[in-house]
Amino acid sequence: MKRLHALRHLAISAAVLLGLWQLVIITTAVPPYILPTPLAVAEVLVRQAPMLAHHAGITFAEILGGLVLGVLLGLSTALALAFIPRLRRTLLPLLLISQVIPLFAIAPLLVLWLGYDMLSKVVMATLIIYFPVASTGYDGLRQTPQGWLDLAHTLGASPWRLLLHVQLPAALPALASGVRMAATAAPIGAVIGEWAGASQGLGYLMLNANARMEIDLMFAALLVLVAFSLLLYFTLDALLRRLMPWHRDRLTRLN
Repeated sequence: MKRLHALRHLAISAAVLLGLWQLVIITTAVPPYILPTPLAVAEVLVRQAPMLAHHAGITFAEILGGLVLGVLLGLSTALALAFIPRLRRTLLPLLLISQVIPLFAIAPLLVLWLGYDMLSKVVMATLIIYFPVASTGYDGLRQTPQGWLDLAHTLGASPWRLLLHVQLPAALPALASGVRMAATAAPIGAVIGEWAGASQGLGYLMLNANARMEIDLMFAALLVLVAFSLLLYFTLDALLRRLMPWHRDRLTRLN
């Protein structure tokens, strides 16, 4: 029921945005080579469906690869920061420095070093995902209730069991927030990598469509990317809620 409620609100929001889009075109008389109508974009979506599906499959594979690697590396870093104090003093400054470097600046370098194939785009998506997962995971591990830790020590829990059954479950809500942020940021990394250099993918398709003034095709590729991002977000959100039934129940009571 709640899922249907969320989908209904999403459909209403999409209808409002489409209405505003059409209203801007009617009131400003903007030419179609600058802002095409929603109907023109829908026609391109249908007519160019096979080509859009091909490029979308490439981009989606890059997004998934970056998401998996980013989550694994971020969680590993969070565990290292939480349990290895000596490493924490070195790794935390490096983490902060990594966020100061603009990703747009290193995208051409990654393409130069790793080539024009999928690897450079996966690495770019990984870099965008890595920090929110590492930082939220580390915060979650640090915020484990002391009472839980004391009880586990009283019961004689080993360090491994303490981590697996107490600290990781306590960190899951914070880590889930980082993963949700990563799901929305992963497409950005993949598309930036494709803009820097690629021969296929939705980012490549948008650049080429823009160069040929096929703005309706560019909007169609953008809408496919948005649809993928929403699908990824809601799929991960549903999975995370299943992994945290105690947190889901608490949110239900609060709402």
